[in-house]
Amino acid sequence: MTDVTHEEWVRRAMSLDLSGAHHIDGTDDPGGGAAFTLVSPRDGRALAQVADAGQAEIDLAVAAARRAFDSGPWPRLAPAERGRMLLRVAELLEERREELALTVSLEMGKAVTDAYGIELRALITTFRWYGQLADKLTDESPHTAPDALALVTREPAGVVGAVVPWNFPLTLAGWKVAPALAAGCTVVLKPSENSPLSALLLGRLATEAGLPPGVLNVVGGDGPVAGRALGLHPDVDVLAFTGSTAVGRHFLRYSADSNLKRVWLELGGKSPNIILPDAPDLEQAAATAAWGIFFNQGEMCTAPSRLLVHSSIAEQVTEAVVARARKLRVGDPLDPATDMGALVTEAHLSRVEDHIATGLDEGARLRAGGGRTLSGSGGSFLEPTVFDRVGPGMRLAREEIFGPVLSVLTFDDLDEAVRLANATEYGLAAALWTSDLSTAHKVSRALRAGTVWVNCYEEGDLTVPFGGMKQSGNGRDKSAHALEKYTELKTTWIQL
Repeated sequence: MTDVTHEEWVRRAMSLDLSGAHHIDGTDDPGGGAAFTLVSPRDGRALAQVADAGQAEIDLAVAAARRAFDSGPWPRLAPAERGRMLLRVAELLEERREELALTVSLEMGKAVTDAYGIELRALITTFRWYGQLADKLTDESPHTAPDALALVTREPAGVVGAVVPWNFPLTLAGWKVAPALAAGCTVVLKPSENSPLSALLLGRLATEAGLPPGVLNVVGGDGPVAGRALGLHPDVDVLAFTGSTAVGRHFLRYSADSNLKRVWLELGGKSPNIILPDAPDLEQAAATAAWGIFFNQGEMCTAPSRLLVHSSIAEQVTEAVVARARKLRVGDPLDPATDMGALVTEAHLSRVEDHIATGLDEGARLRAGGGRTLSGSGGSFLEPTVFDRVGPGMRLAREEIFGPVLSVLTFDDLDEAVRLANATEYGLAAALWTSDLSTAHKVSRALRAGTVWVNCYEEGDLTVPFGGMKQSGNGRDKSAHALEKYTELKTTWIQL
């Protein structure tokens, strides 16, 4: 894969057969006729016609999942057998890795090298990990009185509705689908309308790998119609969502207005990245800060969009970040030399530009980027952008931009750094750079975030949970803890 040229990637991409049909009950379903045209942010060209799910298609998908759960084999299989089937899915995903990576790159704009090397690696690893975990879970038998036997069993929760965003369309789908299937649940997956093709292909490959009909159903459609129908559906037992805080509130309302289904939310972020003067390597800290905000075009809920730097080193660190921003190559996602691809849609690019304009109006200083680039390509490309002299009350420091825009704030002491870091409605992730072990522990405890990285960023694996605090959501993806979202505890008391 590493020696594939730009021209060869383009040739392979153009040869793809991109299907936008729903995948329901083990077969492709073109839907009731409604469809929308998916446009690639790479060049503004149409990729495919995607079936647009309405209430009828959501009803079909949920009914298929309900039958598969209530009377199908999946929840009744031995956990080891479910695990073996998930491993077969992982094997097929590996075989079709290039096709999946190209599909992701075309539909949402990320560099194909990142789609192949990072997104698909994460997806395949997730299915393998939960496949291997499936038969490693144990029930409980608490010690009680000698004339009784108590059993606490963990049972599959039922039909899971999973709604995932476009920025990591397969990684985040895997984080929800794989543990739900390992637990014995059945799933209706609704990807973003901006990135449906890769998820629809995932559904077909899962069926091809041997999952019984109805166990994994995938439907295309937009949030206000298909997402709402899934959230309100009385036969959905659990709803797992990754996306914006505003939409997360809708799903909580849908639950209240329907069957009080459990709703698990992983929402937005405005993650602080704190660099202290005693950071073990300031150059590495600056390089990581630049990588973190510009990776995936800044379209990450955990993106370290607020760089908090001690005033004594602020100019040194900012200069280093700016230098790296200016060296990044923005280009065709299918070009192996590209560092940063296209933003997902023209509309999203316009929203990011609005944040940049507001930052200038509010008095922040633009140090790098700030404008569109590659205007003749037909795609939605933006320069890596850095602001300093950002005040904590500015929109740049408060709102999630979800683009390659970094805000630099300064502080004079550790207490101020922690106050600035926590001065947000979000609590998804944070980072700290220091050589002092005591400082690392104290600040990590003081930061209100679901994940705190020390002297690194975006590190971790499937063994550790991922999720947020405050308005960044609840529940956890990854690790054995993810199974808590898709299982119910049952107590059985036997009088002897």
